[in-house]
Amino acid sequence: MKFATYTTDGATYYGTVTDEGMVPLSPNFPHWPTLRDVIAADGLHDLAKTAQGRTATHTGITYQIPIPNPEKIICVGVNFPDRNAEYKDGQEAPPNMSLFPRFPRSFTGHDQSVIRPPESEKLDYEGEIAIVIGKGGRRIADADAYDHIAALTLCNEGTIRDWVRHAKFNVTQGKNWDASGAMGPWLVPFTHAAQLDDIRLTTQVNGELRQDDRTSRMLFPIRRQIAYISTFTTLVPGDIIVTGTPTGAGARFDPPKFLKPGDVVEVAAEGIGTLRSEVADET
Repeated sequence: MKFATYTTDGATYYGTVTDEGMVPLSPNFPHWPTLRDVIAADGLHDLAKTAQGRTATHTGITYQIPIPNPEKIICVGVNFPDRNAEYKDGQEAPPNMSLFPRFPRSFTGHDQSVIRPPESEKLDYEGEIAIVIGKGGRRIADADAYDHIAALTLCNEGTIRDWVRHAKFNVTQGKNWDASGAMGPWLVPFTHAAQLDDIRLTTQVNGELRQDDRTSRMLFPIRRQIAYISTFTTLVPGDIIVTGTPTGAGARFDPPKFLKPGDVVEVAAEGIGTLRSEVADET
């Protein structure tokens, strides 16, 4: 079952996704205003039970990012072997992962526009799998890490490339432009390791395959990400970890293939779905 946050007729809901439309569930759970509240209460099973046998009543909806107000969005950089090789610095993978934060406002929902700002034409794509923390914790062991995941989603971790080089060692500026990336379309509940251990992740731009790799090749597996990040910060329900992008981002082509208005980016992963975004200039 898939759960999404969406708007229709001027109101915001969460519900379950069907081929016919959305089954609204938030009216049944007023004590859980958002999917973050549902996850904090370990309530995805209750949503699934309530959705059984119901028909869709909402169509013509607009997807929002699934978790509207996460406390933290932490992104893992340079997490595939070929991505590390792109830097051409002769270095093997570092012993610890590179991390940076993103703000919720920097993402838009499925089938919405990602925005290229007037300050730069170097908007790039990065297709990634994102995990949503269900059970909080500190200093979580690798072996226990999967017990702390509630759900999976997808991310187009859009980047303004020249702005990630505005400082000596800081990429935050290039990673947090309003609506420069996308997240969604929905949450897929996480129930077993095979959903993450070795699944294919791809990114297409205008139908052209640009990124293609498998989670089994990550330099820092998702279990290790959860363990490492929870060493220095307490993870709480609804936190999102964006787990890393394969080689093939537009900046690495010669000449670079940056996104322009009208381009369509599709990020897909086995068992999760496809996140679609169209590029538009800021108005």
